[in-house]
Amino acid sequence: MTTHRTIAALIAAGEAGRPAIRAPERAPLTYAGLRDLAEGTVAALNRIGIGRGDRVAIVLPNGPEMAAAFLAVACAATTAPLNPAYKEEEFAFYLTDLRARALVIQKDMESPAREVARRLGVAVLDLVPDATGGAGSFALEGGSPGRAARPGLAEEEDVALVLHTSGTTARPKIVPLTHGNVCASAANIRRTLDLSAADACLNVMPLFHIHGLMAATLASLAGGGAVICTPGFNALRFFGWLDAERPTWYTAVPTMHQAILARAERNREIIARAPLRFLRSSSASLPAQAMRDLEAVFGAPVIESYGMTEASHQMCSNPLPPRPRKPGLVGLPAGPEVAIMDEDGTILPQGAVGEVVIRGPNVTRGYEANPEANARAFTNGWFRTGDQGMFDADGYLMLTGRLKELIKRGGEQVSPLEVDGILSEHPAVAQALTFAIPHPMLGEEVGAAVVLREGMACTERELRDFAAKHLADFKVPRKIVFLPEIPKGATGKLQRIGLAEKLGVTA
Repeated sequence: MTTHRTIAALIAAGEAGRPAIRAPERAPLTYAGLRDLAEGTVAALNRIGIGRGDRVAIVLPNGPEMAAAFLAVACAATTAPLNPAYKEEEFAFYLTDLRARALVIQKDMESPAREVARRLGVAVLDLVPDATGGAGSFALEGGSPGRAARPGLAEEEDVALVLHTSGTTARPKIVPLTHGNVCASAANIRRTLDLSAADACLNVMPLFHIHGLMAATLASLAGGGAVICTPGFNALRFFGWLDAERPTWYTAVPTMHQAILARAERNREIIARAPLRFLRSSSASLPAQAMRDLEAVFGAPVIESYGMTEASHQMCSNPLPPRPRKPGLVGLPAGPEVAIMDEDGTILPQGAVGEVVIRGPNVTRGYEANPEANARAFTNGWFRTGDQGMFDADGYLMLTGRLKELIKRGGEQVSPLEVDGILSEHPAVAQALTFAIPHPMLGEEVGAAVVLREGMACTERELRDFAAKHLADFKVPRKIVFLPEIPKGATGKLQRIGLAEKLGVTA
């Protein structure tokens, strides 16, 4: 299949009568309908002076309108999806930092984003769902007549999407991704998963995040298939959606997979009558035991992959059968070139541990208006991911942790991912997250937050003794906190940095 160079071209390549966007209890939006929607959106935005390169913030709940708005607006301008749960101060920061020209928000949706946009002089465009059209159909209301400086369909070099980095330790950075970047990524994912018109992805990921936008939405369309848009992740409703919609796959973060796994036993009949071709996991490390359990329950392979915003998502992936999948490893390079580099910029040989670096058509050309960050991030044309890892003898990438998350205990460095993996092997452990605890003498000490399996018990001493059988003494958590749920971010990722402070844990 061809790698399309713009989102408009990707939509145009879909078979006219086939569903592109689906949603529970809604008629589907076909590729022909999506093309018409995109053309109408381009014309509507151009009429109010918004065109290629202009920033349009999108604040919508998860669902088909959010997916359709991302696709249609990107054909005319630069999309900037924002988390609808943000507070007034956060909207003020993001709309200002983005230099947004317009805000697309669902009509009658209460949100501080409206007042913030008006205060900043940002045009507010109400998205009105079209109940007579297919899932995701909408019209835009609002804005004043104007002339777009760069009207018409966006081109390959135009920026399709801007997202901010998580900003856990510093001011968030703006990541601009061109149509060429995102379409290359969609093609990479399509090839990795062998996606076709026969496939439909059940999307439970938030659509203000690169994972849901690329892997679930754009990659599905790149294969000529459909994305099934839910209101967002809900473990109680997941199996009902599976039964009603009959997707061929879904993609999620490990915390979601583990919540699904906890309810799988009571839904075995649905799993049997709605078989999946595969399950996909990304955005954080999936514990090896969880992968084995998911494959046993669903009777389908779990494809773990490795992605980040700066790479338009996918960088590596475990392959589909019959090629081997390796639990605990994030797979083979699956799009960009991937290498291991030392601090001085030297590419290291296979088996050596260093920083994971990437380059390729899906990789951003740099952070916006941030020369200092770009100087740190790029070396000899390679983008430094901030992740530490190594390639095994078969060329599969093993991540040993985020460089900024490594626990520096005295003169030793501890990989939280390694400790997570060992703790997760204990039969009573459902989830484990290792984190640094500030220590007056050692600098940092090893701590862990643990969620136990339903109906099972375990003491801190038992878990520490279990870990000590598999880990060097300095890696064994000195404090283990048992929680009903580990704090997560907006995208479902567990929050390692700052967890000791959040939980009030001291050395």
